[in-house]
Amino acid sequence: MKKIQIIALILLLSVSGVFAQTTKKKRSIKPKNFQKRVTTIVSEKTRYYYSLNDKKASVISVEGPGVLRVMTRGRFIPKQDNSIKYEIVYSVDGGEFQKYKVSGVKRSKSATYLNGSLGVPGQLKDFEIELGRGYHSIEFKLKNKSIPVAARYMFTKTKVKKQEWIAYSPMQPSEPVDLITRESTVNYYRFSTDKPMEIEINGPTELRVLTRSENHFEMKGRIHYRLQVTENGKVLNTIQLSSRYSEITTYKDNKELVPGKAREFVIIVPRGRHHYKLIPLDKDKSTLLARLLIPKKDVKLAD
Repeated sequence: MKKIQIIALILLLSVSGVFAQTTKKKRSIKPKNFQKRVTTIVSEKTRYYYSLNDKKASVISVEGPGVLRVMTRGRFIPKQDNSIKYEIVYSVDGGEFQKYKVSGVKRSKSATYLNGSLGVPGQLKDFEIELGRGYHSIEFKLKNKSIPVAARYMFTKTKVKKQEWIAYSPMQPSEPVDLITRESTVNYYRFSTDKPMEIEINGPTELRVLTRSENHFEMKGRIHYRLQVTENGKVLNTIQLSSRYSEITTYKDNKELVPGKAREFVIIVPRGRHHYKLIPLDKDKSTLLARLLIPKKDVKLAD
């Protein structure tokens, strides 16, 4: 009997552990800039939505891979028709804008605004955006401002696809910097606003970019930095990253600086030959470090 009870307890703890891990993966995301909050009561639970604007973009930043669920509610104002329609446009990592259209939206029977003078929330309409590994920046706007719309964002982390990666070198001149991490030497390259990193590569492939800030000992707390990815003078993406001092990585030959924790983003390289530049945007941050990786299966293609 005791043996059965022990087995049952182990199974219960295992299920609880799996459930806890699953629930931790899903989290609510708040826009980084335009943050006009609309408090909505849904089935007696408080939910925070954020207004969308036709001129100011709401920017969501997340680290993939994962799925971003975008939950939207249009707003009915007094003397409005029985249904409404609206259109949201969004861009992932500076790419072309995509459209999300909804029509025939009725008044919600389960949701109200905390501020009753706002009117009545519309039915929930949502869509999902699948994101690959690395940091992503997604912009959301209203196509027009005829119907007020607010959105709520939930991100669910997914497992990283297993793949073997190898180091890839930028164009010369690039200053190599050796870092020591877990007793192994890892090669990075230093670049700056005046001397951006330039990369020549053949596609289609993926280019993983691991960046680190370079910190002096007197710099405290979280370090924020921005960089642009350009091709032939055209801005493909502007990325904002945030890091702290690395606790396991040091410079091999420099005791005056402390590297930041690695922060990653991915450039999807289309078919053909491409010339990219990585340009830091914060002149007060001096220099950044980067390490480039490509899938091992694409080695012959990338050369």
